[in-house]
Amino acid sequence: MRYLGAATEVVPFWNRLSAFFRYPFHMDPLIVIAICTLVPALLGRNLIGLLITLMLLLALFKYTYTVIRHTAEGHMKPPPLATAFSGSGFAIVILQLVVFALMGGLIFSAGVVGGPFLAMLAMAFVVLALPASIMVLAMEHSVSAAVNPMNLALMISRIGWPYFLLYGYIVLLTLASGAAQDFAVNHFEPGLAQVIAGFLNSTFTLVLFHMLGYLLFQYQEELGFASDLQDSPDGDPDGPRDRIRRIDADIDINLKDGNYDRVLVILQDSLQREPANTHRLGQLYRLLSARHDTVELYRYHPRLLGWLASCNDAEGLVELLAILEKLEPGFHLEDAELSVRCARLLYQHGEYRGALRLLRDCHKRFADHEQLAPACLLVAQTLANGLDQWEKATAYLNFIGKRCQGHPIHDQLDTYLAQAASRKPLKSPRASVDTP
Repeated sequence: MRYLGAATEVVPFWNRLSAFFRYPFHMDPLIVIAICTLVPALLGRNLIGLLITLMLLLALFKYTYTVIRHTAEGHMKPPPLATAFSGSGFAIVILQLVVFALMGGLIFSAGVVGGPFLAMLAMAFVVLALPASIMVLAMEHSVSAAVNPMNLALMISRIGWPYFLLYGYIVLLTLASGAAQDFAVNHFEPGLAQVIAGFLNSTFTLVLFHMLGYLLFQYQEELGFASDLQDSPDGDPDGPRDRIRRIDADIDINLKDGNYDRVLVILQDSLQREPANTHRLGQLYRLLSARHDTVELYRYHPRLLGWLASCNDAEGLVELLAILEKLEPGFHLEDAELSVRCARLLYQHGEYRGALRLLRDCHKRFADHEQLAPACLLVAQTLANGLDQWEKATAYLNFIGKRCQGHPIHDQLDTYLAQAASRKPLKSPRASVDTP
């Protein structure tokens, strides 16, 4: 059996047109539209103003493409404001420009090869397939998939006549948007007309892209994926639990069928939505370890190392670090806090060499980080208590005295230095052990 998601329950898009028009007036998209239309109107007509306007335009288009994917995944509420202005994801706009350029090249080439008639046929296909191309690009981020005529024709055929109905709505939306903007230009002052026209254009664009995403969501079974309604407007507390059980069932079925690549995709999608889900991280670690998938282990190593440290799994930590060291000789973590967490676990389990490798050159790598003092103290404890190298341990303690004067550990240095001088185990002065 194959899970169909909400494919059998979703309301057809032609029965929820009012919801599409309400979509841009939620708080997050409304703020995006306001920023992207009001700020350019307030800027001067100079190079800086042009650059800022261009960046805001990119942010708006990035947000609209996020809307397609977000809706196709079952979210009927708009994506958060941060997705428009975060540092990643702007490449989708460049990819769309490339797609437009290739489509123009296709029409031009058809005219050169077959004359005006073939050029008109090519243009008709491009115009008809443009919504499908936008949906493919938003979901797959692939230019080749978005311009492949066979791929686009297959998508249109799988959706069937509702695609052409949606296309009619798109034409009407475009005409309505153009008429509204023309009215604003002809009846208001230029400055105000610019703001109103920009607001209307952005609003209609969000409505259009939300409709495209919903079409993907409605015909997910025909298009080969499964999504659930991710938002529970009625506040049903069982919704998230049901999704968890469905994901677990999907993983279990695919594991028993030997579809390990599919299991990996499910776990990756789940972790993309919930990066801190420890249950999924554990499943991912066991899957990748069983498959000896070193490439994916390296890709997810920061989260997997943190999960292993939280589970107090020193043996798994040692194994994963050995794999990473083999893939990248001289491997070291960039995250200071994670380095100290993992090194402390290794130290507590007697893996002294591994702890020192994690904190190698910590006085240089973490020079301006708040974890510098804990890292140096842990190195000193490892050298003294684990490897009996008291001189080196004393050198790290003296380094803390010089470089970390504002840290709470600095106030305990006299105790540590006295312990090192008398070759006693370095222990926190606050620790006490009651003996019977």
